[in-house]
Parts: sequence; structure tokens; C-alpha cells
Amino acid sequence: MSCVPLKFCDTVAGQLSFPKRDEGDNDRGDGMSMSETPVVTNLAAAKTRSPARARLLYIDNLRILLTSLVVLHHLAISYGGPGSFYYVEQGPLSDPSAILMTLFLAINQSFFMGFFFMISSYFTPGSLERKGAGTFLVDRFKRLGIPLVFFVVVISPLLQYLLVLNRGIRVSFWQFLVRYLESYRGLDVGPLWFVETLLIFSVLFVLWRFIWSSSPSWDRGEMWIGNLAIALFAVGLGLVTFTVRIWLPVSWVWAPLNLQFPHFPQYIALYLIGIVAYRRGWFNTLKVSQGRLWLGVALFFILVVFPALFVLGGGVEADLDLFFGGLHWQSLMFSLWEQIVGVSVIVFLLVWFRERFTGQGVLAKRMSGAAYTVYIVHAPILVLLVLALGSIQLDLGLKFILVAPVAVSLCFFIGHYVKKLPFTRGIL
Repeated sequence: MSCVPLKFCDTVAGQLSFPKRDEGDNDRGDGMSMSETPVVTNLAAAKTRSPARARLLYIDNLRILLTSLVVLHHLAISYGGPGSFYYVEQGPLSDPSAILMTLFLAINQSFFMGFFFMISSYFTPGSLERKGAGTFLVDRFKRLGIPLVFFVVVISPLLQYLLVLNRGIRVSFWQFLVRYLESYRGLDVGPLWFVETLLIFSVLFVLWRFIWSSSPSWDRGEMWIGNLAIALFAVGLGLVTFTVRIWLPVSWVWAPLNLQFPHFPQYIALYLIGIVAYRRGWFNTLKVSQGRLWLGVALFFILVVFPALFVLGGGVEADLDLFFGGLHWQSLMFSLWEQIVGVSVIVFLLVWFRERFTGQGVLAKRMSGAAYTVYIVHAPILVLLVLALGSIQLDLGLKFILVAPVAVSLCFFIGHYVKKLPFTRGIL
């Protein structure tokens, strides 16, 4: 069992050296979705613009990070990590590689998709207020619905056909398509379950605002959120997650819409948190000291608690099902670990990017503009890349490390040019 003292966490946090800042200085800016506002190079410049036109580049930079993690997450599964993806390569996987990839995927899963929902909902109230319900919904169905339909109707069948051919089954595409449709039991949305869910959440939010509009207006005003409230939220979310997973373990999927409800307590909670954060300015009022504190919490739970839980809970014997659901102490502890780490990482990243990554060069600007497109097209790119490199025999963990920068670069390169196609403009 690995043991890392808390002092180590404090040392690492200090080395990241946030710039000194008056804790009461809360720079403000209202960021819109990526295609809606002009580019502002930093928060200082943002303050000179009107609130409705300012752009938070650190949020765009966070999108780059999260999108890259999505690509790496699915690449890790393709190279033998726990989870499901279109294609998983068979090959040697050492125990250290398996453990490290399991840890990498567990950390990712703890925060990255929930963080996506929180960032998306953060800009939803302002967008709805500017556009009105009708225009807002038309825009959502255009930007979310069209890519979703295209993926289900075009990309997914072609990808499945490619995998059939890769298994040595020689059939025409039309023969395959007949069988594919005959066995169809639910939307084959693949990674676009997020786009599908975000569209559902957007419609529900508009309905909620329609009902709420008859009540007194909810005025916007900054409010600081304390560490105790953050801790109670994380623990409460962990307990709710454990309760849901008693009946719906992590592998459970609702087939009609291909949604994994065992993760939805976090997605729903963080979507709502994003809306409240917009109203109360939480992204701006989080203190630098809070970023350091929650980084320390995240490191402690990753470096100390996870190894202990993994060993004592039977993870070494690959009995991971006990962690993923049912009335087991492993599931309870893992649910708490997952949500505490997820919330901690989110708080840290928000503060770190707000303080350190408030500008963009040419490359970051292009990557930011292509991030949504990358999310949509990365699945076939990864499958083709993994298949193309299949003849190279290496430990799959080492292969993941070597292929990772190529995969991320290739996805953003292709995404940048797909976004420039005439029929994708105004959608992606």
C-alpha cells in the first residue's frame, strides 16, 4: 500500500505557484458559446467590454483540455483500459500499465464529463435571456441536433461496417445495413450521448424558465462559496451516486437513448451548479487559496486513498464489479472517492486556468474553435488510427503513451478543417 503524507500534497500545490492576487479582487466577465462572441485576449481586456460581449478565454482553454481528455480517455480504453469503446486492441498489458490506465480513467471519469455539463450550463441562462426561448431552442437543435443525427445516421453505421470488415467478414455495405437495422435496439449515439443529453437538459431548462418566469425575478449577484459547502456537496453527491448504483451499476445503460444513468447524479447536479454559478459569480469568486486546498485534497485521494481502496477492495484480483455498484462497501467508498476527487479537480482547474490561462495564441485559438468538432469526429479517427498501428507489438500501456500525442494532434488537425467545410459552418 502506497502512503503519501499530506505535506507532500501541500508541497506540490505550492510548486504550481499561482500568481499572487488580492482575494477580494473578483474580475468579472460573461463568456458565451464559442461562436457567439468576439475574442478578448485576457480578463483585463474583458472588463473594458460590455458584460454581454466579453469572452472568457480561460473557459475556452478549459474546453481544449477537456476535449483532449475525451480523446485520451477513449484511446486508453482502446488499449485495454476498463470501459467500452468501438474497438479494443488485443495485446500484452503489464500489471503496472493496467493499474495506471485504470487510475487515469477513474480520475477522468470523476470529473471531465460533469465539468463539460457545468461549463455548458454556465452560459445557458445568458444565452436564453439574450435570444429568447424560440431562437435559443432553434440554435440548440441546430448545433446539437444536426451533429447528433449525422453521427447516428452516417458515422456510426460506417464505423460499425469498418469493424465488421476488420474481423474478416466480407459482406456488402447494404447486406450489413440490413442486419444492422434488424438488430437495432436503441440509438447508436456513441460518445455523442453527451450532445444528446445536453439537448435534453436545454429543453428542460427552457421549460423550467417558462414556469419560473411567473415568479419574482432571480437577480444576479456575486456570492462566495465556502469550502465546507463544497465538501458537503461532494460527499452528498457521493452518497446519492452510491444509492443509484445499488440498482444501476456503472455498466448499466438505458438502451433506447444509450444513456448511462449510473453517472447521471453528477451530470444533473453539475449542470444545475453551472446555472447557479452564473447567477452567483462562483467562477470568479473562488479564491486562489481554495484552488490550492482542493488540489491537495485531490492529490491525497488519488495518491493515498485510491491505492488503499484498490488493494483492500480486491482490485488487484481484478474483481472490479464490487466497486461499480450493488450494496457493497467498495461501491460506497468508490462513489465517495469519485465525487470528492471530481469536485476537487474541478475547483482546482477553474482557479488555475482563471489565474494562468487567460490568453490564447494562434494555435490555442484554432484548437478552441475546433474543440466541439473534435468531440463529434474523434471516434472514427481513433478507430482508424488504432487499426493502422495494430501491427506494432508493444505493451499496450507503453503504446498508449506513445500514440497519445499523435491521437490528440490528429483529432484537432482534422477537426479544424472539418469545421471549415461549407456545410458545417454555422453548425460546428
